Amino acid sequence: MSGPRTTDVVVIGGGQSGLAAGYHLRRAGVDFAVLDADAQPGGAWRHMWESLRLFSPAPYSSLPGRLMPVQRGEEYPEAAHVVRYLTEYEQRYGLPVERSVRVRGVHGEGGFLRVESDSGTWRARAVVSATGSWRRPFVPAVPGQADFRGRQVHTAGYRSPKDFAGQRVTVVGGGNSGAQIAADLAAHDGIDLTWATRRPPRYLPDDIDGRALFDTATARRRALDAGREDTGGVASLGDIVAVPSVRAARDSGLLAPRPMFARLDSNGPVWPDGSRQEADAVIWCTGFRPALAHLAPLGLRSARGHVPTAGTRAVREPGLHLLGYGDWTGPASATLVGVGRPARDAVREITALLG
Repeated sequence: MSGPRTTDVVVIGGGQSGLAAGYHLRRAGVDFAVLDADAQPGGAWRHMWESLRLFSPAPYSSLPGRLMPVQRGEEYPEAAHVVRYLTEYEQRYGLPVERSVRVRGVHGEGGFLRVESDSGTWRARAVVSATGSWRRPFVPAVPGQADFRGRQVHTAGYRSPKDFAGQRVTVVGGGNSGAQIAADLAAHDGIDLTWATRRPPRYLPDDIDGRALFDTATARRRALDAGREDTGGVASLGDIVAVPSVRAARDSGLLAPRPMFARLDSNGPVWPDGSRQEADAVIWCTGFRPALAHLAPLGLRSARGHVPTAGTRAVREPGLHLLGYGDWTGPASATLVGVGRPARDAVREITALLG
């Protein structure tokens, strides 16, 4: 049996964050490998629902080094366009992505990090964890879930209204995915939609898209780093970007949210006042959690489930960087346009570590 493969850096995850890290590692002349669990390029974008659109025009949704081409006839590109862009980006820069590789664990080993996978073991001076959250959907515990006889689907499993033709569907969640999926269903005749949210939906002004969101997130990070008062960031503006499909459904009166129900029974939601709504399906648009199980052997996670970081670097493991999980790993770092800067900063620290 052959021993571990040795390289300077292992990047875990070949989606947008892993590719951004790979771009900067390639420019730095560092020896590295990118390990991706998927069989094909595109990261989480390959698994999105059919009608999904980006929040920003293509030029403002780009990874470092190459602008995303404009999609003909679309101001806000669809997910399939993003997949094509990421595929071409990987090829353009010759990034060494090894596919269908599932990482089981990262272990400390005397100044090195040992990455164990179902395709072998790597030994590296540094690791960039860029696994995102798509593989770890979150569904809140609601009384009666096990009693409901209908179908329960998370955002990660939603594809198209065609799958719910003629059905009574309850969408749960007042964020972007909840609003977009509710709008997607509401636009199709024959679907009886109920949209349940914990608080009244907060739409951002119609003229705000991903460009303004990135600027707002960056301004908040700079204020916090300078010891100034927290501006609230994107959350201070609202929860839902009014992309064209959401705006059209909202303005047509098709999005009529109800407060969150108290429980489920065998037939559907039950509200605190005892009123009931029969449902054939419940779609949980309730978010995701960081996919960090592979880092468990290092024992770095806090009670909140995050790994404490200074920028992207793990506080207790100088050879580990986390990229693309949210604002705690860089302003807007879970977005295409936002991940480039923290990826650059992470690689700068890694090259200093490598000497």
